[in-house]
Amino acid sequence: MKLDDQLSAVVTGGARGLGAATAIRLAARGVKVALFDLDAEAGTALARRIGGVFCHADVASEASVDDAFARARQAHGQERILVNCAGIVHAHKTAARDRATGAIRHHPMADYERVIAINLLGTFRCIARSSAGMLALDRLPDGERGAIVNTASISADEGQMGQAAYAASKAGVAGMTLPIARDFASEGIRVNTIKPGVFDTPMLRAGPEHVRRALESSVPFPSRVGDPDEYARLVEFLLTNGYMNGECVRIDGALRMNPR
Repeated sequence: MKLDDQLSAVVTGGARGLGAATAIRLAARGVKVALFDLDAEAGTALARRIGGVFCHADVASEASVDDAFARARQAHGQERILVNCAGIVHAHKTAARDRATGAIRHHPMADYERVIAINLLGTFRCIARSSAGMLALDRLPDGERGAIVNTASISADEGQMGQAAYAASKAGVAGMTLPIARDFASEGIRVNTIKPGVFDTPMLRAGPEHVRRALESSVPFPSRVGDPDEYARLVEFLLTNGYMNGECVRIDGALRMNPR
């Protein structure tokens, strides 16, 4: 797939972090980008900066996603590129004692369900909507109709304590990659997934500084957190290399997560 001004893209979670870096890189190649996000202020500002369009979207909501795709397509036409970056994390042990009171509490099910609803179901919801539109397009000269890149996590392989919900959601994204790629094998739509390690995102910056330093030192090489543009460059590779399909690719500086 050649990235140029003849293509349009949807990037979920596009207002900040990995999604924003991806949107910026795609726009630099001329692609018309629609940003799906809940953060209207950041999303609108970035869309203005890159000449794209912001679409308010809650990926856990059928109606919200449908409205966002309708707005994106009204502005740019049917997208040939979908990059799923929207996601959240909650940290709870499955059951644990309260250190202060000794009371035993289990993982709040509402938090577990919300993580699954956004990270896994939201990703699939956007894939289903976007791919249905791609199927109506003519093939490009290389035989493709479109390409999809999802975001899982190395936690899909090495979830830490307290990450049962997050690891399950990301393992689900990784696990559905090949079946979905096979669904579209005869239709010319490729599907790949990235498993990022520790990246410099708002989610990481919201935590304590000592946690960030510990994470940096745990990365074998280079011993630092990832730059979101490094993720975006991998997205670019997966979109432009036509033989990449049905694959889950780690980008983590050789990090393997410890139990905690």
